[in-house]
Amino acid sequence: MKLRFPLKEFQQMETPFYYYDMSLLDATIKAIKKEIKDLPYEVHYAVKANGNPTILKAIAAHGLGVDLVSGGEIAAALEAGFKPSGMVYSGVGKTDREIIQGLEAGIYSFNVESIPELMVINQLAQERGLVAPVSIRVNPDIDAHTHRYITTGTAEDKFGINIEMLAAAVQTANSLPAIHLRGLHFHVGSQITQMKPFAMLCESVNTLLDYFDRHDISFEIINVGGGLGIDYDMPDVNRIPDFQHFFDTFRRNLKLREGQELHFELGRSIVAQCGSLIARVVYVKENRNKKFVILDAGMTDLIRPALYEAHHVIQNLTSQDTASDTYDVVGPICESSDVFGKDERLPVSHRGDIFALRSAGAYGESMASQYNMRRLPGTYFDE
Repeated sequence: MKLRFPLKEFQQMETPFYYYDMSLLDATIKAIKKEIKDLPYEVHYAVKANGNPTILKAIAAHGLGVDLVSGGEIAAALEAGFKPSGMVYSGVGKTDREIIQGLEAGIYSFNVESIPELMVINQLAQERGLVAPVSIRVNPDIDAHTHRYITTGTAEDKFGINIEMLAAAVQTANSLPAIHLRGLHFHVGSQITQMKPFAMLCESVNTLLDYFDRHDISFEIINVGGGLGIDYDMPDVNRIPDFQHFFDTFRRNLKLREGQELHFELGRSIVAQCGSLIARVVYVKENRNKKFVILDAGMTDLIRPALYEAHHVIQNLTSQDTASDTYDVVGPICESSDVFGKDERLPVSHRGDIFALRSAGAYGESMASQYNMRRLPGTYFDE
């Protein structure tokens, strides 16, 4: 079923803006909850994907936890109604102020990226008479074969502690008086659409748990991060990701110990398909070899194509022409990389037409900027 756009309302609104189908967001979360029912699984929504307050409140109302990467996200999550007992805090560069913020909020776990960070958290907690719950982030050296900028689990990436250093990190954590070691944390990358990297992760986790069993060390939780991708090419065909296959991969391959919980940090797969960037055609321009549709939205509103060479389905929502033509769809920003799509086959387009850039609910609005002193995009929520 295709996403339906309220075009009458769009015609009257100032563009560009983000349109969110809240019923699709609701259906997506219900699909997740159906798959993890009766399993010792906990899902934390990754706020970095989309921190819009309305989106956050809707997700919090479903009872999901939350994955945070800054002090600002901690504040936003608390404001939206997420419970501290469901908060995990990731990130390689947590400042003292942010760590204190997490300690005072009583978050569930700090996902610790290094031994120096572990020492700082211990010191700050000890000074306040607190005990900090932590999970140690492990770099499993697994190549998820996604874009190089969103791969996080290889030995060359900045994230986590290498496997050969893990035993020392665990020993250090267990020796510190103001640290409570909850578990191990992993994340291999983003926009992963094949299950093999997740199955490989399970094998790596199983090997580590066997090792720690032999040394009488146990963990309350295993956190395998997120990374599940979405279908950017056919958003109307695959509106909700294949959560069944995703969770089944871990159920079949990961050997949890008795009483152990498995935690996930899903972001893109929850919010991407419910959001579209809506823009107007400012000009249709023709050069010697090219025709251009110039939108009033640019890389300041949706940076993924410029940053990752990503492609979003582009639709002309209002053209009445039955004929089509080939265009480069570009924005107004003074950068050559401000291009949404090249050689796009679209209905013949005119000034004033309304365009939708699909699957933009994740890493769209959250990465928008005011470069060129532009205004941030607006929002429209369809219940």
